[in-house]
Amino acid sequence: MTPKRLLIAAGGTGGHMFPARATADALMARGWSVKLVTDARGARHATDFPGEPVSEIEASSPFAKNPVRMAQSVLKLTRGVFQARTIMAEFKPHVVAGFGGYPAFPVLSAAWSYSIPRIIHEQNAVLGRVNRLFAGSVVSVASGFARLDKMPQGAVHAVTGNPVRAHVLQAREVDYAPPGPEGEIRLLVLGGSLGARILSETVPRGVAALPEDLRLRLKVVQQTREESLDSARQVYAEAGVQAELSPFFRDMGRLYAESHLVISRSGASSVSEIAAIGRPAIFVPLALAMDDHQTANAEGLVRKGAADMITEADFTVDHLRARLETLLADGEALDARARLARTEGRPDAHERLADLIVQAAEPKL
Repeated sequence: MTPKRLLIAAGGTGGHMFPARATADALMARGWSVKLVTDARGARHATDFPGEPVSEIEASSPFAKNPVRMAQSVLKLTRGVFQARTIMAEFKPHVVAGFGGYPAFPVLSAAWSYSIPRIIHEQNAVLGRVNRLFAGSVVSVASGFARLDKMPQGAVHAVTGNPVRAHVLQAREVDYAPPGPEGEIRLLVLGGSLGARILSETVPRGVAALPEDLRLRLKVVQQTREESLDSARQVYAEAGVQAELSPFFRDMGRLYAESHLVISRSGASSVSEIAAIGRPAIFVPLALAMDDHQTANAEGLVRKGAADMITEADFTVDHLRARLETLLADGEALDARARLARTEGRPDAHERLADLIVQAAEPKL
């Protein structure tokens, strides 16, 4: 039997690529053929994307306000649509799935011109601008969170969760073990796929301000901007804190599994991974995020009592020190938060989304 074929369109950040990759793996396990289409930026993050060879098209923002830039964008997007049509004529997909980002615009447009069933997946709790353009005309809008703001009236909404990378999801098998009264405390600090200056600079100083007896029990693993590495290492060393710092970590499953508390931006992938694995967290939403979507992403875990949220304006050394001193000294509270987070996780999100795609490919009677 000839396998069904899925064409994926995704932009060039981890927030788009991680769920696209997990979905590709799930469909390939069911015998589907999968192909990714992205732009030049995305291609740099997709060198080992599963399935057929990755295709690159032209893409740009369809929302440019400057008249010259808008004209340039229209030209690029038009070329991108024709490039996507050529790819579809050769690959002949049964379904096209858009995961957000600028490359999704020409690909979803081309799929519409061929009357190919389309599904879009929105990772955040606020529908992205490109996805908003297509939400009312696709088979289904799958979402990472139950909350999904800015959905157009009449659009079909299915809550699947955000697919989590397989090697990260393995950490769910490791039960949370809260720190003992005198034992080691492992703190994991994440800044998102592009790092975060405020975390790189504030967390080391907040940790250094903790009481000595608590500070000396800490082992910190922190994703740190390249330009902040030396200063962060110096702060930790002078405070006598064990610290492993790097701009990027590949073994995220192990790091999540070993952590007692996570401090993180509240990008869709980070929030979903923390919930799926079941770890207590402090979220620091990116203040400049479009439509304040990072605050919306964290809201579910915060309301559940599984996480704290500190705005950038309040994320000071003193505020962080006080919060860490209270949290890290209370193993029972950390354990309760971990269990609450786990109840909010959707570890089967990749299979739920795969089910939607399979249904979209079925002939309509």
